[in-house]
Amino acid sequence: MNIAKAIVPVAGLGTRLLPTTKSLSKEMLPVGRLPVVHHVVEELATAGIRQILFVTGRNKSAIENHFDDSGAAVCHFGYRERGIEFFFTLQPPPPGTGTAVATGEAFAAGEPFVVAFGDSIVRTRSGQPLLQRMIASHLHHCAACTIGAYEVPEDRMHHYGILVPEVATAEDSKLTAILEKPTPTQTLSRLAVSARYVFSPAIFAHIRATAPSPSGEVYLTDAIASLIAAGDPVRAVRLRADEQRCDIGNHLSYFASFIDYALDDPEWGAQIRTYLREKLADDSS
Repeated sequence: MNIAKAIVPVAGLGTRLLPTTKSLSKEMLPVGRLPVVHHVVEELATAGIRQILFVTGRNKSAIENHFDDSGAAVCHFGYRERGIEFFFTLQPPPPGTGTAVATGEAFAAGEPFVVAFGDSIVRTRSGQPLLQRMIASHLHHCAACTIGAYEVPEDRMHHYGILVPEVATAEDSKLTAILEKPTPTQTLSRLAVSARYVFSPAIFAHIRATAPSPSGEVYLTDAIASLIAAGDPVRAVRLRADEQRCDIGNHLSYFASFIDYALDDPEWGAQIRTYLREKLADDSS
């Protein structure tokens, strides 16, 4: 069995990146030569995904325009020739990651599917990419949910959903809990969600049963916690040491991600590396 469908939530407002995102959505910010969301789509295509639903919001038309199959750019990227189809729908209220995923229930049509948030890139430089390993694990273990995961420093835990694995050091492990933005005193785990998921259709009932948070948002983390509490198998697959999550959530991470991709540019990377060395030498003199 193959998994061919993915839901890509892109309705976020990007307030932490203001004023950069005042008129341009964070998913369309360039990272190297291509916008963030284009890197995400390439990751999905490499994993065998052929139908992609973007769950969008107001002022997100640039994303739809970028993947418009009548444009010359799409002919250049070859999505039509690769059999990849794009679909777009608006996220309804209430806000939250759970609502974004639930919007794709009809699209999923009772099949397992991938969720990849459109403001986060996972780079795999060699070997089998993370998402392919996640899909293989999900199908092998008949999981209800499989989550991409990576270690974060203790002082960054409160920014992420933190996963508690059954085997602390395993590359692929069953989870016993998922905690939304915990403090270091709540768990010894430092394993954070990497914005990549594989779900069975069972997640939709758990999202519907999830009450909004005090802020009014329906969190995907709460629905996954409900899956675990119900005894459904939920697993985590870790990023390897040579893989990198580029989280375009604030200016520092955006700048770092752009520099990383610019340095790897096949045409200009060497010159950019030389420029940075000269710049740093000048600043230290």
